[in-house]
Amino acid sequence: MTGKTQTSNVTNKNDPKSINSRVFIGNLNTAIVKKSDIEAIFAKYGKIVGCSVHKGYAFVQYMSERHARAAVAGENARIIAGQPL
Repeated sequence: MTGKTQTSNVTNKNDPKSINSRVFIGNLNTAIVKKSDIEAIFAKYGKIVGCSVHKGYAFVQYMSERHARAAVAGENARIIAGQPL
């Protein structure tokens, strides 16, 4: 164990106060890209409080809307595992 805390799988889809701090990541090759990869890529924009990965897409929940907007601006159309987000 590295001592690193686990990020929750909950991305607060039912909480209207946090909806703007959630980022949808589409066109994701989830056969190759894992939750830990998503967290490593998106952590540079702010504290991630939740991350859920599904077949072909993922959600990242940040502490604030400002962090979510920065992530969208910084990662939109980025190529990951051969596919543009």
